[in-house]
Amino acid sequence: MKKLLTIEGMSCGHCVMHVKSALEGVEGVSSAQVDLIKKSAMVEGENLSDASLKAAVVEAGYSVSAVLGGK
Repeated sequence: MKKLLTIEGMSCGHCVMHVKSALEGVEGVSSAQVDLIKKSAMVEGENLSDASLKAAVVEAGYSVSAVLGGK
């Protein structure tokens, strides 16, 4: 399963690493690739919950404006 998140508030490489770490800490996530320029993250894993992914990003200090994808 893959999900594409649109993330607001990232401004530097540190932000990218912070979001990547937060997403990789979510249960079921096998990998997360975060793109500062596109303001997005591609997350791969099993049984990914939109709510859990959003919560991880918000807790890291950023916001999610969209989650796309599924199985």
